[in-house]
Amino acid sequence: MLSLKLIHVSAALISIIGFIARGILMITESAYLNKKWLKIVPHIVDTILLVTAIMLTLRINQYPLTDGWLTAKLVALLAYIVLGVFALKRGNTKQTRVFAFAAALFVFAYIVLVAIKRSP
Repeated sequence: MLSLKLIHVSAALISIIGFIARGILMITESAYLNKKWLKIVPHIVDTILLVTAIMLTLRINQYPLTDGWLTAKLVALLAYIVLGVFALKRGNTKQTRVFAFAAALFVFAYIVLVAIKRSP
């Protein structure tokens, strides 16, 4: 279980570093943001993150909608995804994208705190 948790935490770290990098590219309006690999790699990392999360919930016998802290993480994850989409793709103005980016970072921090404390 320790190696599974290590993979999960590592994927979360890689995911947030990638999100921050793409956010910086968005803010600086870099053409590099349109590189194909920058659109593919985050999906691979996030898939690993999601699969390990599901495996961990099965191992510890705690589940979203049953255990409050996992429910909080799931709801926050959905908010993080929506904010991330607005930050990197759907925001109509740069101001909207920057706000969504900052909000997504706060939500990610909340997810990490909930995971550490196992309390919403």
